[in-house]
Amino acid sequence: MWEAREGPRLGVRAVAGVIGLAVVYVIGVFAFGGAGWITAPFRGEADERNNTVRSGEFRQTTYQEFFDLCEAVRNAEGTIQVLKEERKAASETRRTRIDQSVTALKATRVESVDDYNAKAAQENRAPFRDKDLPYQLNVEAERTTCTN
Repeated sequence: MWEAREGPRLGVRAVAGVIGLAVVYVIGVFAFGGAGWITAPFRGEADERNNTVRSGEFRQTTYQEFFDLCEAVRNAEGTIQVLKEERKAASETRRTRIDQSVTALKATRVESVDDYNAKAAQENRAPFRDKDLPYQLNVEAERTTCTN
């Protein structure tokens, strides 16, 4: 009779052993950071969203950044226009300086337009561009408007 009951006891012990090993394995995974590695994609996405969408400082800074870039473009355009008007009555020496200044301002304007467009295209910044600002600025346009 003792021999008949030994078979089921061995099966129960084998199952208990397998379950015990599985529990030890799971505890080991959590203890040594394996769970962090497994859930990293989910946590990273959540952390990124918390840092951008919920950070009031980021939102305010980005919102202001678009206005500042657009205003930099408009300031360069205004200065170029004033220098072109001054050039009409300027001496030859002054014209040379004005031409150099206009060239530098045009380069600055293009750089600001490119910076604005690059930031407007970024997924984490674009939502914070004011609704009255254009989606993109045109480098070829004579004048830029910072409203649609």
